[in-house]
Amino acid sequence: MFVWLENTPIAIWVGVSLWGYPILLSLHAVGLAVVVGIYSMRDMRLLGLLRGIQPAAFLPLSKLASTGFIVNAVSGILLFTSQAVMFVNNVAFLLKIGFIIAGVVLARVIEAQLRGELAAADGDVVISGSTRLIALFSLSLWLAAIITGRLVAYT
Repeated sequence: MFVWLENTPIAIWVGVSLWGYPILLSLHAVGLAVVVGIYSMRDMRLLGLLRGIQPAAFLPLSKLASTGFIVNAVSGILLFTSQAVMFVNNVAFLLKIGFIIAGVVLARVIEAQLRGELAAADGDVVISGSTRLIALFSLSLWLAAIITGRLVAYT
């Protein structure tokens, strides 16, 4: 199946055209910056850093993060098609995908908890210990996804 995928017209275009791979890789980097930028800033704020930003400010940014994720997913799938056999056998790539899936799940969990904590707040928002712990784990997952993503090129 993966050999077939590599031989589809879109995969061939991505792999051999002058602009296909570089454009998609650039879009992938922009999507990454948006997603990880928003989620890591949110997680750091929930951990007590960046106190100048109100936690509520991150809720509307979840739509932008979702857009960045879509850009990343589409560009990533297209990049994957050009070297599917290599990627599907690459441990770093498989770990990266696992970290991303877990990071997205935790992003939704954090968003739900944050909405609840903001609704229950009477003035100052107090971030619960469980939300802080999840934010720490989330931040670690996004860092791990970036590191394993870079390791794909070297393994």
